[in-house]
Amino acid sequence: MGRYIGSVCRLCRREDLKMFLKGDRCYSDKCAFDRRGYAPGQHGQRRRRKFSDYGIQLREKQKVKRMYGLLEGQFRGLFYKADRGRGITGTRLLIFLERRLDNVVYRLGFTDARAQGRQLVRHNHFMVNGQKMNIPSYLVKVGDVIEVREKSRKIAVISDAMDAVVRRGVPAWLELSKEQFRGTVKAYPTREELTMPIQEQLIVELYSK
Repeated sequence: MGRYIGSVCRLCRREDLKMFLKGDRCYSDKCAFDRRGYAPGQHGQRRRRKFSDYGIQLREKQKVKRMYGLLEGQFRGLFYKADRGRGITGTRLLIFLERRLDNVVYRLGFTDARAQGRQLVRHNHFMVNGQKMNIPSYLVKVGDVIEVREKSRKIAVISDAMDAVVRRGVPAWLELSKEQFRGTVKAYPTREELTMPIQEQLIVELYSK
């Protein structure tokens, strides 16, 4: 299956959660989730039906997968990687998702949304430790330095995102040097620092069936 190319606002409405998939638009009065806070489709305004236990687990998995913009195979692969390691599987899964390069450039404020970060990474606008990196799924490590390439610093989408970074803030596990268009991974995020409304245990239960 190819990547989803439809309206991302429908995804927020389907999951009944504003996932900030369109960057600045999600903070404006044009946000479709705020204007139409019900499920998409002709029956969207009907009372939401109750889900079975499996349905609840599936919706949670779909929500997280859509939030980070992954395909099913990519998401499942990260889950199995998290499951093979030591520690709590659900927490490790979320940390792997946060360590993806497309997410890190978004968290640092270089882009307005993860999808935009993925596109700019693929187009060679970023470097990791002084080397070009165009793999959105690259997992950053502690001490990695992520920076915008010199010739890319005047691109409008990057400069506009940097101007708006104050509103969104930068997580404590990252450090941003705004004037140098550079960010550093100080540590891996802890579960307490991941404030999104995610119940990762439901995802673990779903894949453990």
